[in-house]
Amino acid sequence: MAADQNPPATLGYEQARDELIDVVRRLEAGGATLEESLALWERGEELAKLCRRWLEGARARLDAVLAAEEQEELAAGEAEQAAVDAEEEAGPRG
Repeated sequence: MAADQNPPATLGYEQARDELIDVVRRLEAGGATLEESLALWERGEELAKLCRRWLEGARARLDAVLAAEEQEELAAGEAEQAAVDAEEEAGPRG
């Protein structure tokens, strides 16, 4: 790994994604030696794994928030239904 490259674990998603885009461009452009191409490919694999972990973590956080909101909505609906049922059981007021 070149001295100017951060270890993948220290990169944020956007940094890793941008570097991965650069790696792909450099590989597609050609002109690198076999050794350079292999080093680029290995770096690209590391960056792709890091991006995938970031995205999986983000998805897990979103799923947790959505599940919590759904539980809150269900609880509110059940409370509302219980109030309606209690009113019906009490009978007409008058």
